[in-house]
Amino acid sequence: MELFRIKRDIPFMSYGRLTTAISLITFILAVFFLVTRGLSYGVDFTGGTVMEVNYPQAANIESIRKAVDSIGLKDATVQNFGTSHDVLIRLPLKKEMSIAQLSETVAKALQAADPQAEVRRVESVGSQVGEELYSNGGLALLLVCIGIMAYLAIRFEWRFAVAAIIANMHDVIIILGFFAFFQWEFNLTVLAAILAVLGYSVNESVVVFDRVRENFRKMRKAGVVQVIDNAITRTMSRTVITHLMTQTMVGSMLLFGGEVLHNFALALTIGILFGIYSSVLVACPIAMWLGVNRANLIGDIEKKDTNKEAESMP
Repeated sequence: MELFRIKRDIPFMSYGRLTTAISLITFILAVFFLVTRGLSYGVDFTGGTVMEVNYPQAANIESIRKAVDSIGLKDATVQNFGTSHDVLIRLPLKKEMSIAQLSETVAKALQAADPQAEVRRVESVGSQVGEELYSNGGLALLLVCIGIMAYLAIRFEWRFAVAAIIANMHDVIIILGFFAFFQWEFNLTVLAAILAVLGYSVNESVVVFDRVRENFRKMRKAGVVQVIDNAITRTMSRTVITHLMTQTMVGSMLLFGGEVLHNFALALTIGILFGIYSSVLVACPIAMWLGVNRANLIGDIEKKDTNKEAESMP
């Protein structure tokens, strides 16, 4: 299925230096904000208390926030959970108060604001558990990257594997840079979104790389730049359809999913937008500069065919 067909190849690779320069600047800025501002870790990583509160009517989030702020817990996160009647409150650790004292204090403040407030669940996440989640999350990210490189190296060629992982890490660092700059809460759902972006982005790279390999077989007299430009142009319609449908779904979560899904959908949105850019305008130029060509991509059989063609020419 194609929404449109572009007759002439778009010279994407002629803008390779410009696009990679823009990517490099964006990447450096993201790293700068990560180093200077750092991530605003949620209770999942730092440890704290999670309270689930139920109201017979739709909960007034602003009123609940004011009640929590009034007892000196301005770092608490208040959001709807499941329905408009249920509220999830995430409280950071307080050294001077035990978990029982903290939850009791919050419960009294909520019932003072609305006597119908009912605390249904109180859970705590210790700092040790938070550190384990942090280290396990980093390990999961590393293993995903290694798996992607191994898959692409086996399916295509090591140059494409290196190009794809650079492009994918470019997306991850930029997402983290946004969260560091705006100090959005970084929790397990955001980490899940980043892992999803890695898989989503590599899928786009595989589609383009597969067309590049196919073009090397078909366009025997074309140069590397022409082959890559043609591959990207011929996959443009598929790219637009895929990303438009995906972003429509993610956009609905961002707008109507509430605070529980907000940061998850936000990370996915940033990842999808930069994933399109990096798969086309970062991965392909890097692969080209690493020296990918017809001989080292297709294999020994195609090399022999090339040599026979050269010998038969007068």
